[in-house]
Amino acid sequence: MFIEVLVTIIAIAVGYIVGSIPWALIIGKVFYKKDIREYGSGNLGGTNAGRVLGAKAGMAVIVLDALKALIYMIVLSFIAPYSIAYGGFACIVGHCFPVFANFRGGKGVATAFGYLLGLGIFGVMDIYFVFIYPLLIFILVLSLTRIVSISSMTALLSSAIIATITDRNIPYIMMLWGMAAFVIWRHRSNIRKILKGEEGKVRWLR
Repeated sequence: MFIEVLVTIIAIAVGYIVGSIPWALIIGKVFYKKDIREYGSGNLGGTNAGRVLGAKAGMAVIVLDALKALIYMIVLSFIAPYSIAYGGFACIVGHCFPVFANFRGGKGVATAFGYLLGLGIFGVMDIYFVFIYPLLIFILVLSLTRIVSISSMTALLSSAIIATITDRNIPYIMMLWGMAAFVIWRHRSNIRKILKGEEGKVRWLR
């Protein structure tokens, strides 16, 4: 028991480091000679990367940010499968507060979806309820509003709600609620803009 707890703590710490890899910053500086923290919203996420660097860069950042959590969870499945959910969650925190980018990161959405996919793939929770349905909700809301922040918050909140209705694993349900609350908190400036009718619509996702 002690060994499992210790390994889980290490998995969380390493997950934070993995999540801290700032792909938007790396792609911006290496391929476009731009620090995207100085443009747009200043966030190191796929939406801002797409806005500043273009659609290809934005999609690349989204995929790589999602893979941070998913690939790390795959690694944990071989080493310490009991720590998958915790290590993956730490990737989301690392993405938002990356140690490699002065703790100025993104808002955690793509990494959160990678985390949800990992939970589904490894059978921690039902993949339809935890990933596929929320992803479809994201696509639907985005197609109707063209606002990424609303789509992201709605989708991740739906994941927690669906899990609460369909699952009985209380610790993991609590983690999904924590994930949704954390991502919504990261979008607090967007929420203020939404309430004022000032939130921008995405133009590069077509």
